[in-house]
Amino acid sequence: MPHDRLAKALAADLGALEASGRRKGAETVITEMLPPAGGRGPRFRLEGQGERGFIRMNANNYLGLSFAREVIEAEEAAVRRFGAGPGAVRFISGTWSPHVDLERRLAGFHGREAAMIFSSAYATVMGLLPPLITAETAVISDELNHNCIINAVRLARPAKRHVYRHLDLGELERALAAAAKACRRAIVVTDGVFSMRGDHAPLPAIHALARKYDSAFAENVIVVVDDSHGVGAFGATGRGTEEHEGGAAADLLIGTLGKAFGVNGGYVVGARAVTDYLREVSPFYVYSNPITPAEAAAAAKALEALDGPRGAALLAHLRAMTQRFAAGLASLGLESIAGRHPIVPLMVRDSARTAALVRHLRLNGVLATGLNYPVVPRGDEAIRFQVSADHTPADIDEVLGVLERFVKAPPP
Repeated sequence: MPHDRLAKALAADLGALEASGRRKGAETVITEMLPPAGGRGPRFRLEGQGERGFIRMNANNYLGLSFAREVIEAEEAAVRRFGAGPGAVRFISGTWSPHVDLERRLAGFHGREAAMIFSSAYATVMGLLPPLITAETAVISDELNHNCIINAVRLARPAKRHVYRHLDLGELERALAAAAKACRRAIVVTDGVFSMRGDHAPLPAIHALARKYDSAFAENVIVVVDDSHGVGAFGATGRGTEEHEGGAAADLLIGTLGKAFGVNGGYVVGARAVTDYLREVSPFYVYSNPITPAEAAAAAKALEALDGPRGAALLAHLRAMTQRFAAGLASLGLESIAGRHPIVPLMVRDSARTAALVRHLRLNGVLATGLNYPVVPRGDEAIRFQVSADHTPADIDEVLGVLERFVKAPPP
């Protein structure tokens, strides 16, 4: 059957995305990783760019563990032992010993009763929030929360939904007070580290408000934190925003295996009663295959590396490279948002200049992500740089040199 009318409608939608600056366009295809050499970190060849190697300043691989020998060897060994895929969903015959072992390790790492793996962090949020949101639940959410939280709340249709201004605890408290008059349950949900800015939620203050109003709700106030960018990259031992903020533990903490751990998948840790319930009712768990046994084995090896001397060394180097890059931006007179997380935004505050700077970086061998209106509010246009433990001082200085050339002689 022809689809000419549908194709025409979709082409019009694509044109609207293009006109508004929201179209992502062709994807960058990485064809090869060139190992570190000569004091430089890895370089990446791209399709259509010949033999040239690029520095990735837009990857979530914060500790470089996706290229770690022991992580790769753990995955290879598990593939030979357990096969390339799980073969079924968890409750049928898709639970393998590496899944159970990884869940046990994650629960222990975070000091929780239980952990539960999903196919991704996005799936974790989508599979966690709607089953916990009833027709008598209020959801209170930071305005800069990730898209997965926004969509999960929309899907669940809570009795009350309030989106508070970014980090505005006064507005959060007013929303809790109002919800207490009409709802039996409240869920306060926030990113730990906010992915576009690198700033983080004040978890102790949020928990204090939850405790203050908890008795007003028949089914409690539950604090849910998605710390996908925090775990493994933030805190003295990589335990994320909770650790950085002094140990304020979320009721439910969501993390990812696809960023600092360098593998794939997502997870939640918390009370066993909650994970037992979700294993029965969460469609993103019940009806979807888990990560492969080999991915689970690789993630367990990455967690083992993080929770030991190697992890301490990687985190120390990551912090040093982050500080070096942030200090370099300041020395060039460029605006950033202060913080210790390896997401370091360069605030450009102009769409055309942001696009020009992204082009300049790429022409000079640097991959970085530009954030333009309407993806961000007008005036908040920025370039999101992401530092990795794979980066060396020479890499950071090279990127700063490229930026300095733009500052001194911007293109017309």
